[in-house]
Amino acid sequence: MSKVCELTGKRPIVGNNVSHSNIKTKRRFLPNLQKKRIFVPELNDWVEVKLSTKALRTVSKHGLFDYVKKLQKKGSDIGFELDGEVGC
Repeated sequence: MSKVCELTGKRPIVGNNVSHSNIKTKRRFLPNLQKKRIFVPELNDWVEVKLSTKALRTVSKHGLFDYVKKLQKKGSDIGFELDGEVGC
């Protein structure tokens, strides 16, 4: 199960834990991903997507169909198709 947001492309980043004595050890910062079923009225169907919480807030505000159209217009490669089934 990959830890990548299907819309924004957010993925884990690498950083350091820094102790009180300034010893650094590698760690990963994972994105806050949630699996959600979203109803798309334009397709009259439910879609299950794995989203970051920031993308989920934007989808709640604008709708999944409009958000995907905006991302495609921007040129983001998200793996969604608007004509047929929405999903990867």
